[in-house]
Amino acid sequence: MLGLMQEWPLLCHKILDHAARQHGNREIVSRTVEGPIVRTTYADARVRALKVAQLLERDGYKLGDRIATLAWNTARHLEAWYGIMGIGAVYHTLNPRLFPEQLVWIMNHAEDKCLFVDLTFMPLVEKIAPLVPSLQKVIVFTDAAHMPQTALPNVVTYEEWLAQADGDFQWREVDEHTACGMCYTSGTTGDPKGVVYSHRSNVLHAMIACMPDAMGISSRDVIMPVVPMFHANAWGLAQSVPMVGAKLVMPGGKMDGESIYHLLDSEKVSFTAAVPTVWLMLLQYLEETGKKLPYLNKVVIGGSACPRAMTEKFERNYDVEVIHAWGMTEMSPLGTLATIKPEYAGLTGDALLNVKQTQGHPPFGVEMKVTDDENREHPWDGKTFGRLKVRGPAVAGAYYGGAGVEQFDEEGWFDTGDVAHIDPNGYMQITDRAKDVIKSGGEWISTIDLENLAVGHPDVAEAAVIGIAHPKWDERPLLVVVRKAGKEPTKTDLLGFMEGKVAKWWMPDDVAFVDAIPHTATGKIQKTTLRQQFKDYKLPTA
Repeated sequence: MLGLMQEWPLLCHKILDHAARQHGNREIVSRTVEGPIVRTTYADARVRALKVAQLLERDGYKLGDRIATLAWNTARHLEAWYGIMGIGAVYHTLNPRLFPEQLVWIMNHAEDKCLFVDLTFMPLVEKIAPLVPSLQKVIVFTDAAHMPQTALPNVVTYEEWLAQADGDFQWREVDEHTACGMCYTSGTTGDPKGVVYSHRSNVLHAMIACMPDAMGISSRDVIMPVVPMFHANAWGLAQSVPMVGAKLVMPGGKMDGESIYHLLDSEKVSFTAAVPTVWLMLLQYLEETGKKLPYLNKVVIGGSACPRAMTEKFERNYDVEVIHAWGMTEMSPLGTLATIKPEYAGLTGDALLNVKQTQGHPPFGVEMKVTDDENREHPWDGKTFGRLKVRGPAVAGAYYGGAGVEQFDEEGWFDTGDVAHIDPNGYMQITDRAKDVIKSGGEWISTIDLENLAVGHPDVAEAAVIGIAHPKWDERPLLVVVRKAGKEPTKTDLLGFMEGKVAKWWMPDDVAFVDAIPHTATGKIQKTTLRQQFKDYKLPTA
């Protein structure tokens, strides 16, 4: 017997329809590349997105075509996403922090036919566009007054292009399993791999993200996604925020502490999300100026492990709740969030911080387990760590073009490449990437735990830990440190600070001081580059 409910396919344009219908006058505030703050509404955004869809279809783009975007978080970028999805085409976010040759490879692999781009990236596009044969048109997010000269063919400005449409258009109805978005992994090992989102997966992911034990957002919030739309769907906020009808603040390309603070304060932002490096800059600005965060209630921190000291500063100095989150491009991206279950509700002080330092527990829609190399499942004891595997309706079931088949098994589990353990209450903690974990004397050492501990030293700006070859133990940890400006901590200072806080055999064998630690295009510490930099390093214990 089947249910007798209506067929109502989960299509992304219905999110924007709902926002315009129920929250039409709610503001979308954008810091534009041209400079001014521009204010629009969900009702305006829907009309302009319909115009984007109307013009894309007029220009010959159709179901399944990949339409690339190379842009910051602005209302224009959001409109383009919904317009692209509205004809059954696929938005393909490009990360401007990748090398030009990587972008060319990705665009050719995806066979992008059109590109929406911010003015910031026009010099980059002029280099790469001639190397992408499938690319037919470039649409620049600006108006005629701000458009620079370019030798590229088939370039139009967004505002003049949009003026050619009247918005009298119906969204194209497609199967909810139709592809709507595409994002490539950062390619830290091998070529980047394409993750293809469906309308159904994006809508379900947005609903999951809104849940109280996930991001817990509502129409009463003012939300600023600092995490870029080219980082795994802005962690789903480009769909979940319109879904609940919250005021949306788009920070554009200015990510420095002062610029972020200005919007947090002037727009009375209550919720925001970004990687730790952004919040390091904000916290430094706050400490230098003595300013406070009177309106901010909650910040989601992910992308890489959130240092314990950062959580402490936000919560104790500024009364801002920190939600530590973990996810992947392949997971749309939310996997876990460290919200507090009743089992831990009575904790305070360091005991509560210990829970908040985990990556958290998965919401409905994400299943996970940890296994050994033979796929035997480990117990949820909070100690036994192994390979982290996940599955769910917003988790990739394959990569575009058939790459990386070894990461997917016949039961639908995706091997994340992370090493983790899960406690009896379901809280997961990443201890390393499988390729970064240090194997010393047959035992595993978590580089992330050591890094988080080192960053807690008041004179340390950033820290990374890598394994260095050792004749007896196979590998031993080397701590690589960037000092804070004007500070001169020594090896003895740092090792003394860490002593007694981790097992003795986990302690780094040496400390190396550097001016900077390399990062990937997504802001993560680039361990491959560090290992190459220190490949000839001799530990004093060797």
